[in-house]
Amino acid sequence: MQPHDDDALLTPSEVAAMFRVNPKTVTRWARAGKISAIRTLGGHRRFRASEIRQFLEQVEDSERI
Repeated sequence: MQPHDDDALLTPSEVAAMFRVNPKTVTRWARAGKISAIRTLGGHRRFRASEIRQFLEQVEDSERI
């Protein structure tokens, strides 16, 4: 089992799987500023795992209310 790497970079598809949404939705969130993206040299978006986990917790907390 791998240790939790908070600096790991996730693809839009990986983030989409965590939230159970379409990868295009993740791209829209990044454009809207809800989550910050890092651009690769090829222009692809990558997301910090620690930030995505934090965002996921906020979403889950708001759904409980």
